[in-house]
Amino acid sequence: MSRPAPGGLAARIRAKLEQATALHRAGNLAQAKAAYEDILRVDPRQADALHLLAVVAGQTGDFALAVELFGQAIALEPGNAAFHCNLGNAQKELGQAQAAIASYDKALALRPDYAEAWSNRGNALLSLQQFEAAIASYERAIAIRPDLAEAHANRGFALQELNRLEAAVAVYDTAIALRPNYVQAFTGRGYARQRMLRLDAAIADYERAIAIDPRDAEAHWHKSLALLLGGNFEQGLALYEWRWRRRHLRPRAFAQPAWLGGGPLQGRTILLHGEQGLGDTIQFCRYASLVAARGARVIMEVPGPLLGLLQGLEGVSQWVEKGAPLPAFDCHCPLLSLPLACGTRLDNIPAPGGYLRGDLAKVNHWAARLGPRTGRRVGIAWSGSAAHQNDLHRSLALSELVARLPPQCQYFSLQKDLREADRATLRQHPQILHFGDELKDFADTAALCQLMDLVVSVDTSLAHLAAALGRRTWILLPHHPDWRWLLHREDSPWYPSARLFRQGSSGDWGGVLEKLHADLQALPA
Repeated sequence: MSRPAPGGLAARIRAKLEQATALHRAGNLAQAKAAYEDILRVDPRQADALHLLAVVAGQTGDFALAVELFGQAIALEPGNAAFHCNLGNAQKELGQAQAAIASYDKALALRPDYAEAWSNRGNALLSLQQFEAAIASYERAIAIRPDLAEAHANRGFALQELNRLEAAVAVYDTAIALRPNYVQAFTGRGYARQRMLRLDAAIADYERAIAIDPRDAEAHWHKSLALLLGGNFEQGLALYEWRWRRRHLRPRAFAQPAWLGGGPLQGRTILLHGEQGLGDTIQFCRYASLVAARGARVIMEVPGPLLGLLQGLEGVSQWVEKGAPLPAFDCHCPLLSLPLACGTRLDNIPAPGGYLRGDLAKVNHWAARLGPRTGRRVGIAWSGSAAHQNDLHRSLALSELVARLPPQCQYFSLQKDLREADRATLRQHPQILHFGDELKDFADTAALCQLMDLVVSVDTSLAHLAAALGRRTWILLPHHPDWRWLLHREDSPWYPSARLFRQGSSGDWGGVLEKLHADLQALPA
């Protein structure tokens, strides 16, 4: 408890704190905040008021302030386990997972049976992709409190990330039995089923979540991905706009209106702007020509690494590097909203072959750099960004890939950045040429791709680049692919030159690499 104030002051503060917490419980955060601040003006060392003011800061999204206030409360009452646990929650929201784990450990040292702290500790481990450790933490929470639905649901997510999908579904079932209106558990179970390619069951779970909370952005967004993966673009693209209501993606704040296909563009200037990964920009920049055909003057804003590559793209009148001042425009459209705005269906995807071109001077430079060919030239890319949320499922270790590359081809690494284990593998296989920092930007990589007879890549921006250049591209896909690759087909309606190699089951690269090996061997000399 907080340090007692003298005399009748203590009783007044206690009464004021009870009023403030009542407001807080009722959801009147602004009034509760003002009441806690009033208490602290009278007694700045009132630890409970500091702690609860920190909770309000966290609830309103100011996690930096929450961390500061929790720290002040802990300085006054270092033996309060709840203070340490809530500090961990705020640190986790700031991306400080290791600091959060340390705070949870302090809480648990003070109170070993603190189920919520064990569960929250699991969440921090989950954010570090330490899935087995997270599961162990959730199981400690569940052993203490078997009715803690959050621990069950989050354990389900960790199991799902380890490809233990049937087990994940069973755990989500338990969470839902404990809390029948648990929106996040329905969405989690839906995603586990989606990962198993049970799309109808997944969509049913998302719809249950939406029925409980029609404002839940995650359920709408996940439903959109399931519909798109199944080829239902008419419904899926409309629901995909819910991405802007998700916590980690915010729309750009422009004074000009968004254009989503509903109004004329003749004589107007439109800004098309990227929003997600480089591969998304490469894939959806193709829509510039369709927008220009409606009579618009098209300005396109793209990240610096893509600026040189995209010069000459049909339909674009002006290029702007992201971060530079924007010229005047009348309306705007994010690139991933263009399929919706242009009325894209599965049967009318604009798929021009080779809509990007490599720079001729760079192609000539790289032709000289490669020297004479001694066999089929095969460019390889085996991993994407380690920060990508699906990296665990979409990337390979080079050691896995290199074991399945037959010797009659010449192999060229198209990776710019390397993980340390892959760097060691390359040292052991000097016949694979790697250029690293010589690749200054995507224009260099594009020129190198144009000199390849074949590009083999996992699902990264490199795969989009090679296919957008019209190069023969073999793409290695996880069992549950990104929605744009659809299901149960070897071709892609987005890229005529692409061929898809799919895992037969979740996490099984063995079958993919065996097929790749056989097909590489079958290439004509």
